[in-house]
Amino acid sequence: MKLSVLDQAPITKGNTAADALKKAEELAILADELGYTRMWMAEHHGTNTFASSAPEVTAAHLAAKTKNLRIGTGGVMMMHYSPLKLAEVFKTLSAFSPGRIDFGVGRAPGGDNHSIYALSEGRQPMTSNMYEKFELAMQLINDEVPEDNLYNKTIATPAQVVLPEAWLLGSTGNSAIQAGRMGVGYSFAEFFMGGMTREILDAYRKNFEPTVFMEKPEIKVTYMVTTAETAEEAEYEALPQDIWRLLFTKGRIGQVLSPEEAANFQLTEMDRMTIQQNRSIHIVGSAKEVATKLREEQAQYGFDEAMICSIPHSQEKRLEVYRLLAKELF
Repeated sequence: MKLSVLDQAPITKGNTAADALKKAEELAILADELGYTRMWMAEHHGTNTFASSAPEVTAAHLAAKTKNLRIGTGGVMMMHYSPLKLAEVFKTLSAFSPGRIDFGVGRAPGGDNHSIYALSEGRQPMTSNMYEKFELAMQLINDEVPEDNLYNKTIATPAQVVLPEAWLLGSTGNSAIQAGRMGVGYSFAEFFMGGMTREILDAYRKNFEPTVFMEKPEIKVTYMVTTAETAEEAEYEALPQDIWRLLFTKGRIGQVLSPEEAANFQLTEMDRMTIQQNRSIHIVGSAKEVATKLREEQAQYGFDEAMICSIPHSQEKRLEVYRLLAKELF
C-alpha cells in the first residue's frame, strides 16, 4: 500500500508555532527516509491550534530538505487567491523541485469568518466559482491562454516547467464527479467527517478523463491514526486528540492536551459516548491492528493510497506512528 503524510503543523500544549513548523520538517525528512509517497501541508487561518497557515511556503522548505518525497498542499484554499497567483506559486515550486510537487486544492475557507474577511480585505469572498478557478489555474500552469478576458492577456511565470500533479480535495463526495471530469486526482478527507462510500469513489473513476496533470484516476484517502507498540499505549496517546475533537464540536478550540492531562480530564458519560462515536473517523490500535484496518478499507473502497494524519502530543510518539506503519505496510 502507498502511504503518505498530511501535516497540519499542530501546536500541542506546551509547544510553540515555531516548534510545530520545525517538527513538520523533521517529519518530512523521516517520511522521505522511510519511503512514503508524499507529504502535504494543510492550510489553517486564525487559530492557535495549527501553525500551517502558508502551506505553499512550507512546501518549498520541505522540498529543499527532502530527496524523493513528493511535496504539496492539502490543500491550498482557493477562495483566498487568484488563479494567476496559484499558477505562479506552483510553477515556481515545480521549477525548484521538478517531478515532486503536488498542486492540491480545497474549496473550504480554512478559517472562521474573521479570517476569511481579513484575507479578502473586507470584500465579500467569491465562493461560487471554485471549479472555474481551479480550471483557470491549471490552464495557466500548463502555459495555455485562457478564454477568460481577465487572464488571456498575461502569462504565468516561470514558463515551461515540469507540471505538478493536480489534486482536488473533498469531504462530502460532492466534488468526486468534478474531479473526474477535470482529470485530476481525488483526495477524500475521511478523517474530517467520515462518510466515504464506494459510490463516491466509483463516481470519480467513472467520470475520469485523462489530462496532462493526471493520466489515470488516482484516489487518496486521508485517515486520522494513532498507533503505538501496543493497543493500550495507542489508547493513551489517542485520548488527547479525542478530547480535542470533543471540545471542538462544542465550540471550544484549543491545543491538544498532553496524555497526562487528558487522563485526568473530567469527562461525562455523554462525553465518553461521543468520543466512542468519533472513533469511526479516528483509527486507534497497535500497528498491526491499524495496518489490518487500512488494508480492509482499501479492499472495500478500492483507493490507491492512504494518507495519514497523526497528532500525538510528543514529536517522538508522532514520528513513531509513521515508523510503525511503514514497518507493517511496506
